[in-house]
Amino acid sequence: MTGGERMRRVDAAMRHVVGDAVAQDLKDPRVGFVTVTDVKTSPDLRHARVYVSVLGTSEEREASLEGLRSAHGWLQSRVAGELHLKNTPELHFVLDDTAERAFRLEALLADEEAQG
Repeated sequence: MTGGERMRRVDAAMRHVVGDAVAQDLKDPRVGFVTVTDVKTSPDLRHARVYVSVLGTSEEREASLEGLRSAHGWLQSRVAGELHLKNTPELHFVLDDTAERAFRLEALLADEEAQG
């Protein structure tokens, strides 16, 4: 197995574990409707950027990120317990606004088409 293939498998496993924990077990009331969209783990397994999509206003998105950041220790222990990696990556949560950008782009295209 190549290093790149291994990292893709680690990223997918991390996305699965963190996504399940956030969706089913995280009880922080600040965390709204959150979807883990991607995980990028550093090759030394010391850090992982967890990309999340959050529905709601900008205030609700920021509150969800704060809740996730405060729960990172608990989430890291979940990762450690389920994945048994040499190092458990420190989780860094990043807002993934891809869906929001796509929605805005579709609205712009629809406006352009309506005016055209």
